[in-house]
Amino acid sequence: MNTVKDFEVSQPPTDGISSLSFSPQADFLAAGSWDNQVRIWEVQPTGNTVGKAMYAHEGPVLCTTWSKDGTKIISGGADKAGRMYDVATGQAQQIAQHDAPIKCVRFVEVGGQQVVVTGSWDKTLKYWDTRTPNPVATVNLPERCYSMDSVQQLLVAATAERHVCIYDLSNPTTPFQTIQSPLKWQTRVISCLIDASGYMLGSIEGRVAIQYIQTKDQTNNFTFRCHRERNNIYAVNDMSVHPTYGTFSTAGSDGLIHIWDKGSKQRLKSFDNVGGTVPCTAFNRNGSIFAYAVSYDWSKGHQNIPAGNPCKIFLHPVLDEDAKPRPAKKR
Repeated sequence: MNTVKDFEVSQPPTDGISSLSFSPQADFLAAGSWDNQVRIWEVQPTGNTVGKAMYAHEGPVLCTTWSKDGTKIISGGADKAGRMYDVATGQAQQIAQHDAPIKCVRFVEVGGQQVVVTGSWDKTLKYWDTRTPNPVATVNLPERCYSMDSVQQLLVAATAERHVCIYDLSNPTTPFQTIQSPLKWQTRVISCLIDASGYMLGSIEGRVAIQYIQTKDQTNNFTFRCHRERNNIYAVNDMSVHPTYGTFSTAGSDGLIHIWDKGSKQRLKSFDNVGGTVPCTAFNRNGSIFAYAVSYDWSKGHQNIPAGNPCKIFLHPVLDEDAKPRPAKKR
């Protein structure tokens, strides 16, 4: 895939990029970064970007997400705070607090109400009504929360020591299933399947696991290797699901991005020569734009920050051949 044709986002973050998320209502992109800022751009039909807003945390920003109506952005960071930015007023306020950094944040629907759920290294999930200062519920996790995702009534949280906690949001405080990851090494990212039938795990060992929730579907569970080159093994930093096709991307410490079709178990497309490691990615609301960040992912420690520490975000116009599922290969 020729990344020369991809569009570079204007005025990118000045330090490592930790999170990318698109509005579900329009082509607005938010990014959180280690320079303590959340930035928002409007993506124009030409592919050009216009910076629209920016707000600050008191430490590195680790996660961002949008409300379903596209009017609010929630972010969490190393300052242990969750903050909400109102797109209409341009005002940000703190709406969540933990005892350790907030690594994950999502808007979910519980009992017909939109609430925010935050996952922290203090080994808890907390549910928040943004109008009140205290959490409406706190859930203890077996370990520090590393990644979290939600689709429909499914919420999944992956923690240290390879635990995976699965919640039905009709009963959001009690996991209906807690398992150990089938992957042997630390979980880096978890993402729900588009139909909420299961989830995907990515690990630091360059592996992905596809896991189904219902017992009758678990014969379809499988794992595969990616982001490996001979004896070199790289972390899977992020996975993003195409909102129409349900195919998904993996981005790695090797500086590569792949798009996969789990149904036919094929790799559809690969990006290479992006210019650095890829910490995070995101599809827009209809899957026509794929955003990816190029910045240091800390996988080799602070002493190996590359010269110049490049921090860039690119937008790739997605073609059908990039992401549309294919028939399974005949054996």
